[in-house]
Amino acid sequence: MSNSATSVESLLQRKNNAVARGISNSTPIFIKEANGAVITDVDGKEFLDFYAGIGVLNVGHCPEPVVKAIQEQAAKLLHSCFMVTMYEPYIALAEVLNSITPGEFAKKTMFANSGAEAVENAVKIARHATKKSGIISFECGFHGRTLMTMSLTSKVKPYKFGFGPFAPDTYKVPSAYCYRCYYRSTYPGCGLHCLENFERFFTAEIDAEHIAALIIEPVQGEGGFIVPPPEFLPGLKSICQSKGILFIADEVQSGFGRTGKMFAVENWGIEPDLITTAKSIAAGVPLSAVTGKAEFMDVPDPGNIGGTYGGNPLACVAGLETVRYIQEQDLCGRAVAIGNQTMTRMAALQEKCQAIGDVRGIGAMIGIELVKDKQTKEPDKELAGKVIKDCLQRGLIILGAGIFGNVIRLLIPLVVTDEQLDRGLTILEDSLLRCTLES
Repeated sequence: MSNSATSVESLLQRKNNAVARGISNSTPIFIKEANGAVITDVDGKEFLDFYAGIGVLNVGHCPEPVVKAIQEQAAKLLHSCFMVTMYEPYIALAEVLNSITPGEFAKKTMFANSGAEAVENAVKIARHATKKSGIISFECGFHGRTLMTMSLTSKVKPYKFGFGPFAPDTYKVPSAYCYRCYYRSTYPGCGLHCLENFERFFTAEIDAEHIAALIIEPVQGEGGFIVPPPEFLPGLKSICQSKGILFIADEVQSGFGRTGKMFAVENWGIEPDLITTAKSIAAGVPLSAVTGKAEFMDVPDPGNIGGTYGGNPLACVAGLETVRYIQEQDLCGRAVAIGNQTMTRMAALQEKCQAIGDVRGIGAMIGIELVKDKQTKEPDKELAGKVIKDCLQRGLIILGAGIFGNVIRLLIPLVVTDEQLDRGLTILEDSLLRCTLES
């Protein structure tokens, strides 16, 4: 039953009584409304949003064209299930994704509801198309919390601990985490051991003829906003082509303008065989997609893929307006400007703040890795938590990331104003300095 009480304390009590304990909450905030890069809570307090719904709101909260499209669609059709009775927005959005995703070849698209569901379907399609079953993923990667995607994910707590056994025929290899190189080498003189490793891997672990696909986030998100060196992704694509392995780009978090390109792989000139998208695809309405080469997407028979809610009409019109908004407002260009200003300020702060071990990013996808010592690079998860809490108390919402929990990740809405960006970065700078001195 509903309850009229809306104070934070009463809502927290109701949440604790009604919601499963496994659903975590990074803040005690209950939102009343939000617009652009600003959230207003039930007590009327405003917060700058520098996490964008964990990368869902590249176009900001409640963009007017998207809201209007949803309202108009809601008055006409809420649901029918495309697999029974069809509607034009599903087709229109598929056509858009086929045209804007990388690759000058025939493409097709299917829709689902979440990033994990998109990855699940990409794996199904890859296995069916290649008649092979092995899937390679990378350390520090995150692909979801379902059985298959959890198996592909590389972070034990909180995502995997206690949930085994995991899906079989999945294999992990070291990622190109240059700040914490698995091989204790230094780029660019390292010889890219992370690529050289595959020769050994295909001999010592699993024959390449058994592998259906390799899946990777072009910029690893939950793993700590890890940006690979220029040669890494092209090198992976070359290995895949030579071995008959499909290359799946997981663009769930990095897509739709976040890195300064519509899709992050474009920064490396990569044309994936399959690409998974979600999060900012529809400005917050649940929707995800798998887009890929038609020759692979068409292998599954009718009924092999799909779902009751996938490509819901509300989500599809939201997706159409979201893509149009990104293009018309040049939010890819805005991502570059946000990233340049943020990286410049954080790099300058790194010179003064002994706790900042690394500042990395591409476009408006930026990570700040905190350490106890710049020489040993010992992760400082506790400091990251203090900074996040301090920023929250001062009206700025940010999140942590990284397999060690020591990375501050910035997912600033691409519609943020210059004044909001400056104010938020100033709060972050002050909090980093103060919390470091107090530690």
